[in-house]
Amino acid sequence: MSGGLRRRRTGGKPLRRAPGRRPELRTIVVFCEGIRSEPDYVLGLKRLPEIAENTALNIEIHPEQGAPITLVEMAVARKSDPEVDECWCLFDVEWPLNHPSLDAAVALAKANDIHLAISNPCFEVWLILHHEDQFRFENTDVIERRSRILDRRKGKGIDAAAYMPLRKEAFRRAAALEKRHAKDGRKLPHDNPSSGMHRFLAAVEGESVHRTVDRG
Repeated sequence: MSGGLRRRRTGGKPLRRAPGRRPELRTIVVFCEGIRSEPDYVLGLKRLPEIAENTALNIEIHPEQGAPITLVEMAVARKSDPEVDECWCLFDVEWPLNHPSLDAAVALAKANDIHLAISNPCFEVWLILHHEDQFRFENTDVIERRSRILDRRKGKGIDAAAYMPLRKEAFRRAAALEKRHAKDGRKLPHDNPSSGMHRFLAAVEGESVHRTVDRG
């Protein structure tokens, strides 16, 4: 499915505010592997006034919870739309059994300028980072259980509004994990725990998030 207001723009020209006119919105299309938590979170961002004023977030979900390579292929096809500024794919590594064709998905994305926000082992590690640090290597089941304990949810959907005030803390923690893995030479899929959602957040929110991590 997809959603969000999109205003037509042509080419990649920089945005200029015309007198008395609202600036055109950047259009970011987000491809989600999950059908609840990830779309819920993106919709929470979409509802924030400071984001809605500048960015149209359109969400597309594979009807069969497709593998990462499928999401990237969808994004490559969508990228040809001249109204689309960026395409992002949000997916998990999964542990102990990694998603098939993970390396191929990353390579295809890199070759086609598709942005990735990969969570290892799963998206719930990003949710955990809103509440606390997560340093220990864990499998998907353990991370999912800890996430549910922290926000007390019973189903797969999340209350995104409760996460929004904590997102900069999650950004700081995820960025710190990324630096730690880089320093120790750990790369995908061995960078457990980690989440690239902080880079997606920076793409959506811009400099305000960057300044937060610089102070961290």
